[in-house]
Amino acid sequence: MSDLQSGVAATGTGVRSRPRAVLPALCLTQITSWGIVYYAFLVLNPAITADTGWSAGATTAAFSAALVVSAGAGIYVGRVLDHRGPRAVMTAGSVLGALSLLVIAAAPNLAVFAAGWLLAGAAMAAILYQPAFAALTRWWGPDHIRALTIVTLAGGLASTVFAPLTAILADHMSWRATYVVLAGILAALTVPAHAIALKAPWPQAPPSPPHVTGGHEGVVRSRPFRMLAVTFTLSAFAMYAVVIGLVPLLIERGYTTTQAAWALGLGGAGQTLGRTLYAALARRLGVTARTVTLIALGALTTAALATAAGPYALLVAVSVLAGVIRGNLTLLQATAVTDRWGTTHYGRPPDNERLWRGETPNGLTFHHTGM
Repeated sequence: MSDLQSGVAATGTGVRSRPRAVLPALCLTQITSWGIVYYAFLVLNPAITADTGWSAGATTAAFSAALVVSAGAGIYVGRVLDHRGPRAVMTAGSVLGALSLLVIAAAPNLAVFAAGWLLAGAAMAAILYQPAFAALTRWWGPDHIRALTIVTLAGGLASTVFAPLTAILADHMSWRATYVVLAGILAALTVPAHAIALKAPWPQAPPSPPHVTGGHEGVVRSRPFRMLAVTFTLSAFAMYAVVIGLVPLLIERGYTTTQAAWALGLGGAGQTLGRTLYAALARRLGVTARTVTLIALGALTTAALATAAGPYALLVAVSVLAGVIRGNLTLLQATAVTDRWGTTHYGRPPDNERLWRGETPNGLTFHHTGM
């Protein structure tokens, strides 16, 4: 059967295939999944604590626990992705994500609320960037950076779209009803998109580059890999403090929830802008220089938000600049391993590896906790 007949476009390499529906589908599902499962909480948390009396520390701890669960679940997700492809994993993740939000919305106490977030963490491992990155890296082969850039350009709009939308919904209904509506949107948009668009045949993994010896076990046990993992983990703690803390920070400084949501959303637009600049940055800087530069700039923007008291326009500008850096870091994390060690075991962790993995899922990739 020809590529045209099978609905698959050839890559030009004669080896790989690029299903035409995958890229637009993942653009849609990444915007929706990040916007609803991740960013909505950042906008709704002040309303949750005000309504329930639970402390902000407790609700944020439940959300953070979801990210830890996402890291652990990513070990299994990575194995399945490498062997079977993303369709079943990402479709099931979409279903679980919608169900977890319904549990959160109905939670009568903090324990059930936390349980809902643990379920959401398992869903995150299956629907956010890392499984999408693994799929694009395998299907697009040598041209995967272009595909990754397109999807992250779209994904960067998640907060731009859903932070203000969540704030508008919360102005007209309770946080519980808002989560029910968002769960419906998540299910309606991402379940069919993953089930239909990701059904193409899964290509065989490419061979390891000649300079890589010892297989993926040797890579993960190597000092450079472990140092890279620690570096990304620590930088993520700093960078995504901006995302987690921006809304309460602005509210504390006297701005409204809607103003804070717009600042968060415009930071997402900054992420999209940053990703358009990554290819040029990669051409000018080697992978090590690129890593050091972006992490240093991320630290500076985090410190600027911590120290700048206003005015509102300045805080928005710093949020956008921080978004630009985060946008570049997303693509850096998506390519840092493949640039050094190839794509052969991109999704699969070694059988006994548990600790040195970056911040959340999948094997030889680094999953961060924000866009």
